[in-house]
Amino acid sequence: MADARTIFADGILDASVTHGVARLTLAQTGPDGKPVAAGQLVMPLVQLPALANGIMGLLKQIESRMKEAQAQAQQPGNAAAEAPASIPGAFRFG
Repeated sequence: MADARTIFADGILDASVTHGVARLTLAQTGPDGKPVAAGQLVMPLVQLPALANGIMGLLKQIESRMKEAQAQAQQPGNAAAEAPASIPGAFRFG
């Protein structure tokens, strides 16, 4: 992946499909609080369901881990229950 780029996006500004190609214009919140274009994700339309399923799978994993962390924090005698719940700033699911 010599040409891999990282784009931070906190939303989607626009989405379209033309000639079997999906185009998602990614957005970032600008300094004035309004969304501005950050880049564009372009893929064959037939791959869009796989991308959506992958993102949904990631969300389910995060939800499961969050519930586990909350359950552990609520157990009596657990040191984490006495301290504020700590949620890591980075997730990596392999």
